[in-house]
Amino acid sequence: MGRVLAIDYGRKRCGIAVTDCLQLIANGLTTVATCELEKFLTAYVAKEKVDVIIVGLPKQLSGEPSESMKYITPFVHRLKKLLPQMKVEFVDERFTSVMAHRTMLEGGLKKKARQNKELVDEISATIILQTYMETISINNKLF
Repeated sequence: MGRVLAIDYGRKRCGIAVTDCLQLIANGLTTVATCELEKFLTAYVAKEKVDVIIVGLPKQLSGEPSESMKYITPFVHRLKKLLPQMKVEFVDERFTSVMAHRTMLEGGLKKKARQNKELVDEISATIILQTYMETISINNKLF
């Protein structure tokens, strides 16, 4: 069984999270400059078995795609060409930044650490990944 990798895509940087090999635990991995993301993913997939890449799907409160989709859609198309064998899926990422800040507060991080945007992006990717894992778990129990 391979890992599941999640991306919180941003114009400047992207948070990355992965599961363990058994796909039981979601962990923040790193933050990567967006201009380096494709290179990072190619290298990561070359050294680690990855079953699926999850990309956060930004939506507005109404459920409509947000403005960020104009950057994410071309990235996903490039990713599918770069890694044609890789399954790529979207997961709703509404409120992940808010949940990341709440997690940091509840974790007791000082104000300076909570202002670290890279950490927020990494935690957001972890929340996206956890959401995916919970959805898969629920769907597996239904069938």
